[in-house]
Amino acid sequence: MFWRMVTRALLRQRSKRLLIALTVALGVSLSTAILSVMLDVGDKVNAELKTYGANIVIRPKGVAAVDDLYGQLETPAAQAMLAEADLGKIKTIFWAFNITDFAPFLEAKVSLRPEGAAEAVPVPAVGTWIAKELALPTGEDAIAGMRSMRSWWDVQGAWIADTDADTVMVGKTLAAEQGISVGDRVNLTYSGRSINARVAGIVDSGGAEDGQVIVPLTMLQRLIDKPGAVGRVEVSALTTPDNELARRAAKDPSSLSAQDWETWYCTAYVSAISYQIEEVIEGSVAKPVRQVAESEGLILEKTQLLMLLITALSLIGTALGIANLITASVMERAPEVGLMKALGATDRSVVGLVLTEIVLVGSLGGVLGYLAGLGLAQIIGASVFGSTIAFTPIVIPIVSVLVLGVILIGSIPSIRLLLSLRPAEVLHGR
Repeated sequence: MFWRMVTRALLRQRSKRLLIALTVALGVSLSTAILSVMLDVGDKVNAELKTYGANIVIRPKGVAAVDDLYGQLETPAAQAMLAEADLGKIKTIFWAFNITDFAPFLEAKVSLRPEGAAEAVPVPAVGTWIAKELALPTGEDAIAGMRSMRSWWDVQGAWIADTDADTVMVGKTLAAEQGISVGDRVNLTYSGRSINARVAGIVDSGGAEDGQVIVPLTMLQRLIDKPGAVGRVEVSALTTPDNELARRAAKDPSSLSAQDWETWYCTAYVSAISYQIEEVIEGSVAKPVRQVAESEGLILEKTQLLMLLITALSLIGTALGIANLITASVMERAPEVGLMKALGATDRSVVGLVLTEIVLVGSLGGVLGYLAGLGLAQIIGASVFGSTIAFTPIVIPIVSVLVLGVILIGSIPSIRLLLSLRPAEVLHGR
């Protein structure tokens, strides 16, 4: 009898039931899309931010100490160096897949004389990888270098290649000062050794590189007689925003308990990744670029907070819509409800009947909304991040609880109305 009454009620008020299902579907679709994006947005936002610079810098221990104390580096001839051959080990740490890119740097003050110029001028030269193909110790291959780490650079002409022996790129400011154009030849000199090179491109970076000469790493190593040497390495890594544990570990990992240390080591905190890099690169100090790392965490937290706020507002709107629709439906059915009560139906049975109807209709709307939300999440991922949003199973129980909560909250006004109905008054038209 109960289910027969539920079925007849659903069939009699099909238009209102359809509106309730549609209201739930709209709220659930937006919530599903936002939650799916939010749970996958960490890596997406990090990946976007990584295109604007590194968040970890590796230097030799001696150089790091001198720079920390005096704020300046020693000359290449005197300073300690990292071994270029060891850099592939960066991709062997526990969080190797979180290392999106890295590039070594070797810096020296060289004399630059453009072709046809009477005198040479001292300029900073930077040797680095451009798009270096690496054979990793794990047997895998990878490509690392400046071309992907500095993708926002505006290069007039062409990028140089790591295998080039006689091509360089010149910063925009330096090129303007010395009258250098793409295709010109320049002579680079250091301690009696010189290289004659062609300018392949003019770099507009908006930073210090605008006043530098950028050359393949092997070229500068040969010029300053430092084969296989690297001054520093910049690393871009996908990281987890710091919390209290990460901040304690950054100060002194040895102060952590065994359990805390394992949690920290096995979480992609920037300090944990830096620590693991130091373990594999002998004689190195890996330090997070705090401004970048903290900004990433702050941006991610604000983005997630904004998404949660949008989800909450959509659910509130859904609950209000359901409340109005259900209340209107109950008011239309007031004579029927009054008759049921006059025949002996209890308040509990009447409320149970109405709630069952609403839960069934809301569940249908929730399923349709969830499916639509998955599609909406993909549209957001493609338009904002240029990639798909991963399916996250945890969204299903979250959405289910939200749907049930919204239905129950939206039903509160109608339940109060049902409980206040008096059979005698309703049946007499009052």
